[in-house]
Amino acid sequence: MKKYFQPEIETMPVEKIKELQSERLVKQVAYVYENNKYYRKLMDEKGVKPADIQGLDDLKKLPFLTKNDLREAYPYGLLSCPTKDCVRIQSTSGTTGRRVVAFYTQHDLDLWEDCCARALVAAGASEDDVVQVCYGYGLFTGGPGLHGGSHKVGSLTIPMSSGNTERQIQFMRDLDTTILCCTPSYAAYLAERLYEMGCTKDDIRLKAGIFGAEPWTEEMRHEIESKLGIKAYDIYGLTEISGPGVSFECSEQNGMHINEDHFIAEIIDPETGEVLPEGEEGELVFTSITKEAFPLLRYRTRDLCILSRKPCSCGRTHIKMCKPKGRSDDMLIIRGVNVFPSQIETVLLKEGYTPNYQILVDRIGNEDTFEINVELAQEQFAKLKDDDFVKAEKKLVSAMVGMLGIRPRVHLLAPHSVVRSEGKAVRVVDKRKLHD
Repeated sequence: MKKYFQPEIETMPVEKIKELQSERLVKQVAYVYENNKYYRKLMDEKGVKPADIQGLDDLKKLPFLTKNDLREAYPYGLLSCPTKDCVRIQSTSGTTGRRVVAFYTQHDLDLWEDCCARALVAAGASEDDVVQVCYGYGLFTGGPGLHGGSHKVGSLTIPMSSGNTERQIQFMRDLDTTILCCTPSYAAYLAERLYEMGCTKDDIRLKAGIFGAEPWTEEMRHEIESKLGIKAYDIYGLTEISGPGVSFECSEQNGMHINEDHFIAEIIDPETGEVLPEGEEGELVFTSITKEAFPLLRYRTRDLCILSRKPCSCGRTHIKMCKPKGRSDDMLIIRGVNVFPSQIETVLLKEGYTPNYQILVDRIGNEDTFEINVELAQEQFAKLKDDDFVKAEKKLVSAMVGMLGIRPRVHLLAPHSVVRSEGKAVRVVDKRKLHD
């Protein structure tokens, strides 16, 4: 069985990795400056020219990109090649309902699928395996990324997408699935349904799972491994950077190797933007150095984590990132979907409600619960009768689903029901234990 998908790259000496990164960074900055007006303007405003970037040490001279830049530049402002050279878009929701749209050339897709193939091989995949992909397909990057990676490995690929749990289990049993790809919460639910259907881990042939798109604890990992009889691997990615496969776990299960031939990682102080030394916790920043269509330079992920070059027993030399320990902004990940309080506020104002609300998130068993308490204005509360409350709540749920792509429970409450702290509403109550 192959230990690496691309051994010459994955085990490249660190100095060689840095030389390659420097060389690719210089070319990428020149390419982006020449082909992207939006980023050229940012560089000009900071007084930076491509000639100022001679290697990795000069990366800190470049301006940052943020989610706000992606909103401002939507849809084509950060595209760095003609649309005729692009073959696909992938997308995720933005903070105000305006989606983040990422473009891909065929070359971009090939490299992305290579990254996902590396993750699969690290989890033990080969051409003899059956890979069941239960991430969502369509605009969401999870399904297409692992699907393409599985093809690169040569595994038999089952493009299940999400949902229809009984059929998932039937195919898992009938087709002898050996590797499962989905969110960790869905893996846990599959395990629960498997046992409810009178089966056990002895009735399936799974050996590994690649789980990402939402936070999960070591306790949850152990529970999934025990119930499904597998080894559970973490995977990390962002639509803005490419999708899953930006980094992935190896057999050590102690941090995710970043594919450094494609991405340069930095850790910065979220407040000052200062680059922090290896081993310190801060905000993760990525620079794409091989992408053609949508190469983001110094993109602030808002994920808080630590980088480490401690030698790994798997033999891979690429730097590791720990599981994200939280975020430096207010984004929530609920059932694998990005949810921003500002999205909810947008819907409430559009539907004629006050912006006084509270988001309640919890995890019961292995399923996220998602509720929104909405405070009514005095005149609204006085007019509504019992039946009207139910109708209004249903209508608001429908509007939330349209914005978020996920269904919350909505409760319309009397005025002054939402708890305030120092005069300001506490917007989010997240009771999940997502980090150790």
